[in-house]
Amino acid sequence: MHIRSNSFQRHQPLPVELAAGQPTADGFGFAPNRNPHLAWDDVPAGTKSFALLCVDPDVPTVPEMVGKAGVSIPVDQPRCDFIHWVMVDIPAEVREIAAGACSDGIVPHGKSAPAGPAGSRQGLNDYTGWFADDPTMAGDWYGYDGAFPPPNDLRLHRYFFRVFALDIERLPVPDRFTGAEAMAAMHGHILAEAATYATYTLNPDV
Repeated sequence: MHIRSNSFQRHQPLPVELAAGQPTADGFGFAPNRNPHLAWDDVPAGTKSFALLCVDPDVPTVPEMVGKAGVSIPVDQPRCDFIHWVMVDIPAEVREIAAGACSDGIVPHGKSAPAGPAGSRQGLNDYTGWFADDPTMAGDWYGYDGAFPPPNDLRLHRYFFRVFALDIERLPVPDRFTGAEAMAAMHGHILAEAATYATYTLNPDV
């Protein structure tokens, strides 16, 4: 199975329109936050549905350093995953998602019912936890919300778009599910996977 995008070049920087954060005249702010175009082919026989994830594996593990004035987050700081998008039950006949079809802009408190292919379900991304203590933004962040890496991070962040061909039509996850729950439910059902990634940084020194 193969995956491609008309929205970005493989292993090259994400266009700012696909990000959640961008530089502004007085610092940093929200960006257009449109989901990228994605398409896949060479699907294995027996595929009954697809699952899609966008994962940043380069997220700092010391949150107190994020955005702190006069502090740079070192490249060698241990990192963890941050889920930017999880969608399951994508029908087996679907081979493409259009740019901006599932996300176009930031919605405070998260999108409650993001658009997607008919029959698909979208889970919680990790902005749900990140904004949990912010009353102006807290909520259930469903669907795609793009890159907003710390502007003081010295590591270039990578954003992996992963599509899984599954042998079941409906993944056994609740209506309110996370990327981790989707990954766990996929065990034993994955026929093939295709992945690509792009990069993004808000640090002018990276």
